[in-house]
Amino acid sequence: MRFDIISVVPDTMSSYINSSIIKNAQDKNKVEIFLHDLHDYSSNKHKKIDDYPFGGGSGMLIQCEPVFNLVNKLKSERDYDEVIYTSADGQIYNQDSANQLSLKNNIIIIAGHYKGIDQRIRDELVTMEISVGDFILTGGELPSLLILDSVVRLLPGVLGDSEAAMTDSFMNGLLEEPQYTRPANFQDLEIPQVLLSGNHQAIADWRQEQQILKTKRLRPDLLK
Repeated sequence: MRFDIISVVPDTMSSYINSSIIKNAQDKNKVEIFLHDLHDYSSNKHKKIDDYPFGGGSGMLIQCEPVFNLVNKLKSERDYDEVIYTSADGQIYNQDSANQLSLKNNIIIIAGHYKGIDQRIRDELVTMEISVGDFILTGGELPSLLILDSVVRLLPGVLGDSEAAMTDSFMNGLLEEPQYTRPANFQDLEIPQVLLSGNHQAIADWRQEQQILKTKRLRPDLLK
């Protein structure tokens, strides 16, 4: 799988993609990640990539030219399944979105910045707009990393425990049950005895019951 992330400040993402599980996934050749500096694709001698919006108003917009130049260059080299734009008014990202994207081969992510991008980029190049929540950030770099992380961990062979991702919250529409590790008794705080029973069916039943109870309490909207 390949990710090409387009950003005004790509250096802000370098540390994250070269650490921990994301780095291991690249080392295992499970994913390729390329960061692209939008300034490199501006024909302006000052590498300017933004300008004021027509009609007036506050803020700056990313111009068409550098984005079209870069996206068209990438598309001339390979086929892409999605060109994603991180936007506050996109569809809300969730686990199902991550599951679907994990089945793709090549993805471009355009990290929004400033007040946003010229609408013509959205109309002509973008195939999917994603929001990570109803709040505003200074740029799309964090949402881009959220998308990247949530997808990469689903790729076969990335996580050491192949079942770990499949039992996370939201994978079955419910929140994950409470989790415990050793010691079984810590400062007189004991774990549920069923987890020590060795009865796999009883443990599975307990886990499902706890998932439903936790979801009812914290996210009843998921049960609808």
